[in-house]
Amino acid sequence: MKHPTTLVPTGALTSGTDQVLILQNPTAGRQNRQQRVQKLQQELHQLGLETTCFSDIHALTAEAERAQSNGTLRAVVAAGGDGTVGLVVNHLPAGIPISVLPLGTENLLARSFDIQPENAAQVIHQGTFVRLDAGEANGRLFLLMFSCGLDSDIVERLDKQRQGHISHWSYLRPILASIRSYRYPEVRVYFEQGEDSESTTREVAARWVFVNNLPIYALKIPIVPQAIGTDGVLDLCTLRRGSLPAALWYLAGILLGLHQRWKDCTTAKVTTLRVESDHPVAFQLDGDPGGQLPVHIQVHRQRVTLLIPAATAATI
Repeated sequence: MKHPTTLVPTGALTSGTDQVLILQNPTAGRQNRQQRVQKLQQELHQLGLETTCFSDIHALTAEAERAQSNGTLRAVVAAGGDGTVGLVVNHLPAGIPISVLPLGTENLLARSFDIQPENAAQVIHQGTFVRLDAGEANGRLFLLMFSCGLDSDIVERLDKQRQGHISHWSYLRPILASIRSYRYPEVRVYFEQGEDSESTTREVAARWVFVNNLPIYALKIPIVPQAIGTDGVLDLCTLRRGSLPAALWYLAGILLGLHQRWKDCTTAKVTTLRVESDHPVAFQLDGDPGGQLPVHIQVHRQRVTLLIPAATAATI
């Protein structure tokens, strides 16, 4: 699969921009989240940057667009978990620098690039960035992964019972409920395989589908460890069998790094794909409910400008 030459995936912001806008998710993270946001503001002020906090994404988007057009915007900070990052990415125009203050239950994006509450201010001040690809599923952008299967059923159940802040323990009841009742419906995946003019559409039947932009998954489970968020493609992994014993077998194989060698596992690098089923099947995006199949997925190359530590950028 050939791709056109693109911009170098890393760089640094120009000096002279001093406005930092912070979106704070009031339901993300522990009770000290407000203190962490205030500490970030204090550290940024000491570094000569001005900050404004928002709790409404629409108000933040309007101010970000105004500051960007005036040439004063340094970055927009998503203060929360991966869901807060997704909210920011889906509302802001391409090209606006985004940073993360990890506060939520899951912070997989921040973990991928070694962004921590302790170094968040320096990351914003230094301005080193990566131009990160984004996936799009039925019009909604995601940075980490798409999946449908048992895990997406758990995510959907958790969302329906959620009230305020969640912790890892919040997943226990949805997990047990899904294990008891999930029927592993078959889904069909259609994607192009081969070089440009010689590519053909391939159809794969599966009970589990993962489409990763980055190689990380919850609990550091290495489902698609070869995924690279700057290569202009998404990494597909499907698993054929559906049952609780099969799920445990797949988990063991994934943890041992063996699953992609198995005949009932299909992997491919794709730029577009479609997933559908004859049964109701939920899917999740970056750990949040995404909707129901069918879904059309495509990649947007270097869609997101994400601020990261300079040391991390040196390894990309």
